Amino acid sequence: MPKKLTKKEVTPNGGNGGSYTAKDIYVLEGLEPVRKRPGMYIGSTGVEGLHHLIWEVVDNSLDEAMAGYAKNISVTLLSGNKVRVVDDGRGIPVDIHKQTKVSALETVMTTLHAGGKFGGDSYKVSGGLHGVGVSVVNALSKSLNAQVCRDGAKWEQSYMRGKPDGKAKKIGACKGSGTAITFEPDPEIFKEIKFSLDVILEHLRQQAYLTAGVKIQIKDEREKEKHLHNSYAFCFESGIRSYISFLNRRQKVKNETIFYATKEVNGIAVEVALQYVDDLTARELAFANNIYNQEGGSHLTGFRTALTRVLNDYARKNGYLKDKDSLTGEDVREGLTSVVAVKIQNSVLQFEGQTKSKLGNPEARGAVESVFGEAFSDYLEENPSEARAILDKVILALEARKAAKAAKDTVLRKGILDGLTLPGKLADCQSRKAEESELFIVEGDSAGGSAKMARDRKFQAILPLRGKILNVERARLDKMLSSKEIKALIIALGAAIAEELDISKLRYHKIVIMTDADVDGAHIRTLLLTLFYRYYLPIIEHGYLYIAQPPLYRIQKGKNVRYAYSDSEKDKILKEMEKMAVESKASKAKEKMEEEPAENQKGVQAADEKIRGVNIQRYKGLGEMNASQLWETTMDPAVRVLRQVHVGDAAESSKTFEILMGDEVAPRKLFIQTHARAVQNLDV
Repeated sequence: MPKKLTKKEVTPNGGNGGSYTAKDIYVLEGLEPVRKRPGMYIGSTGVEGLHHLIWEVVDNSLDEAMAGYAKNISVTLLSGNKVRVVDDGRGIPVDIHKQTKVSALETVMTTLHAGGKFGGDSYKVSGGLHGVGVSVVNALSKSLNAQVCRDGAKWEQSYMRGKPDGKAKKIGACKGSGTAITFEPDPEIFKEIKFSLDVILEHLRQQAYLTAGVKIQIKDEREKEKHLHNSYAFCFESGIRSYISFLNRRQKVKNETIFYATKEVNGIAVEVALQYVDDLTARELAFANNIYNQEGGSHLTGFRTALTRVLNDYARKNGYLKDKDSLTGEDVREGLTSVVAVKIQNSVLQFEGQTKSKLGNPEARGAVESVFGEAFSDYLEENPSEARAILDKVILALEARKAAKAAKDTVLRKGILDGLTLPGKLADCQSRKAEESELFIVEGDSAGGSAKMARDRKFQAILPLRGKILNVERARLDKMLSSKEIKALIIALGAAIAEELDISKLRYHKIVIMTDADVDGAHIRTLLLTLFYRYYLPIIEHGYLYIAQPPLYRIQKGKNVRYAYSDSEKDKILKEMEKMAVESKASKAKEKMEEEPAENQKGVQAADEKIRGVNIQRYKGLGEMNASQLWETTMDPAVRVLRQVHVGDAAESSKTFEILMGDEVAPRKLFIQTHARAVQNLDV
């Protein structure tokens, strides 16, 4: 953590109490803040930490909105790396604080854990507690300006790297109420200051879904002419129901009517929405006080328990299930899109770990299980056609699970017991240490032959695959295991698949997809990535999956051989060769002029600036390279370029796979039209 992080707090925003003055600002000292809210740090000075500054300020405005005091929030990206966040809430108090002897505004901005969320009635529920508060935003900003409108007066105070530049002062009159915070991240803390409009839009859209009826506007004014029309606004009166519709916008839905329920139980407000789609995967989003809990927690556990119980009860009651059959959690979540949101009083809110990615409150499980279970049971009874669509979906998942289990028993367990050998097409390496072994998955026998000749047998294995493998995006596991190419890959990897997957048995810790640099190669690469993403996600998460970067061009002039991996690199190399040729000719011409008598120099002309004798070879396939070329460009660890595959945002990755590999043509067509201009090296 940077040394400048010496003060942290949570600012006052949104609550159910009507009173909100300096006496409602609580200052925690000593170890009390650690006990109250441990681990309130920004976590990173990279891109995520930079954007976290915006989230912290916006959270304060959202807290005002959740409390019913704010209806409008705006976020503006300004030139000079500045950001302005404005809301029409009550405005941070500006009267003198009894404990600190300075204004409440200055107390909030400069004191560790000073805010209205640690006691009293100003805030019953808030989301800002998951972060570090506006005082750390202040500490990490080169400059910050706070303007407050309260009781007909406008107040202002400025800060430099967390220190006040004078006292809070009244600068005029104003109507209404609210707070405006403008800050510039400190370049001494953040080495690269570049806000992403896409990241901001995605985060604030989600917050708008979770705060129904509140309007959030985003403006990009960094380059006024270029971004003249970059203004966006989100306002969703239907809240998380609208979120479900957004998530399923490219899907074939099963139950047309989105299920929705909301109720407060024992001080915990529960809100649940769900819809089933024609898909094999589940999307479950869980939130506590508007904080996204990536790892779920007690509220998600309660939801899953009730979902499985209610669907089993309904299925048995209405004759959908055989006596011995029972729906599992895996069955009922196939194709499910759900949002579970709870709001819990600050005084009892608990998270597991510092990242707040998992809710720890045990009482949240009971509340969600009770509210959702009762409401979903009523929904099924009152909507028989929707219930049938859902039950048809989950019963199909049950039958597919049974079929897949039988297929796995045959292909994996039985095969291993029978001493199933490695596939004959695999040219394995000599090493048996996974940490030093590499597997190159190569397209076609021709490229496979070159790769086998080029490799270092000690640690590099080659597995050629014939043609395009099965698209697993819409294929169940039993069908997938009937594919010879996929079966060969599963056996070569040695770690089984699906719930049988054991990453510790993986035979290679560097798995390299090596395909041709053309359209077919890109298609095969996408199919393989889909397979790994859907069924071998731990391999990606452990950093074991890579994509090879074979060159597009071989450029030779005399004994000088260069390889280019893009058209722009080819042009750069040609310019360098041209410059070298010109300089060489100019040097020779100069030497000749110096050797010739002055009266004979008229016949000596300037060097020809055009480059001659250059041979450019365009590689359309790996098979066009001989073994030595493939080794020195693509497989030699000393010089090769490998791209490691990461899954940053699993939901976004899933959405991209659905667009590219799913059944729906329209989203894929739109994607192609949108990104067509960015395509390079198109080979048709």
